[in-house]
Amino acid sequence: MNGYSFYVYITTNPQRTVLYTGVTNDLVRRMAEHYDSRGQKDKFAGKYYCYNLIYWEHHQYVNNAISREKEIKGWRREKKVALIESINASWKFLNDEIQS
Repeated sequence: MNGYSFYVYITTNPQRTVLYTGVTNDLVRRMAEHYDSRGQKDKFAGKYYCYNLIYWEHHQYVNNAISREKEIKGWRREKKVALIESINASWKFLNDEIQS
């Protein structure tokens, strides 16, 4: 049961005005999916162009990742901003950093 990887992540749009929280087992693939879905009105991240990664955390177990995603989704924006800024004060887009 060792070696599993699940990620809770937050993306934003180019203007940094909309936040999207999600969970995945493949962060690189998921960011590509968000990028490819931009402009698609039937998907929140696509509708609001939320394809810029600004926060992520790793979890070994899927249940922990899902619980954390739900926890963060329940927060007010101010608390999400504080979480993001705890590791990414300038809201730098991290997409390139996860590619390696």
